[in-house]
Amino acid sequence: MTKISSIHTQSLKIPRPILFASKLISFISPKLTLLFAAKLFTTPIKHKIPKREFEMDQKSKQQMLAIPSINKSVNIYQYGSGDKKILLVHGWSGRGTQLVKIADAFVKSGYSTVSFDAPAHGKSEGNQTIMTEFIATILEIEKQYGPFESAVGHSLGGMSVLNALKDGLKLNTAVIIGSGDIVQDIIDDFIAKLELKSNYSTSLRLHFEKKYGKKMNNYSAYQAAKDIEIPILVIHDNDDPEVPVKAGIHIHKHLINGELMLTKNLGHRKILGDSDVVKRTVQFVIKD
Repeated sequence: MTKISSIHTQSLKIPRPILFASKLISFISPKLTLLFAAKLFTTPIKHKIPKREFEMDQKSKQQMLAIPSINKSVNIYQYGSGDKKILLVHGWSGRGTQLVKIADAFVKSGYSTVSFDAPAHGKSEGNQTIMTEFIATILEIEKQYGPFESAVGHSLGGMSVLNALKDGLKLNTAVIIGSGDIVQDIIDDFIAKLELKSNYSTSLRLHFEKKYGKKMNNYSAYQAAKDIEIPILVIHDNDDPEVPVKAGIHIHKHLINGELMLTKNLGHRKILGDSDVVKRTVQFVIKD
């Protein structure tokens, strides 16, 4: 890997003070350690909007939408004026303008886009959330702003789009970029980054299952992929340090009507602005 590519694909690290705190608590109480890990796992970081997203933020029609099923509200972005609409879904610690390059390309092709700040993200309320709330938000947005021609989901947004399709979201196509796959793998990776003992991974999954009353691994992307019949384009970078490329390959393997595009040296986020990725995404959606 070149020096440039290593910069672009560098994995986000957990701050040392948090690692120190998790280790300290683990010596004091396993129960407190589990609660600490659960809070971190469900608390996204709200980043400032970068300059490249200013125009989309300023030109979008924005409004708050209540999501009754989770008793939360999210900020909606309506961008462009085309009659045919594309739903854009960001990933963990992302925001509704993060897929701006893809949004711009669709608008130039005569479409409009609808995106949102997921619960506890961007301008939306709250501090904590989980994937089931992403899914509930997608389904409510479809009721209020749909129908949609297609959806593009990044990272956790990709997992959420696939699960929303399983739960009844109606689309002609979908594109998932850098999507996570197996929930237990995601939890395992999180616990490893916290430098905690591996047994906390199972404990954390069981904690969430008790809290939400649902089996977490039922939300694995490949599980949803098995029953989806519409064309799905899976895009993943070979050098993604956040979500290993095996996730995208595994999802594609379980799709009934899937296509796979693998890139190099783009990592987990730069991939969203890559010209070839943007071009392939738009062509896949409007090819008919």
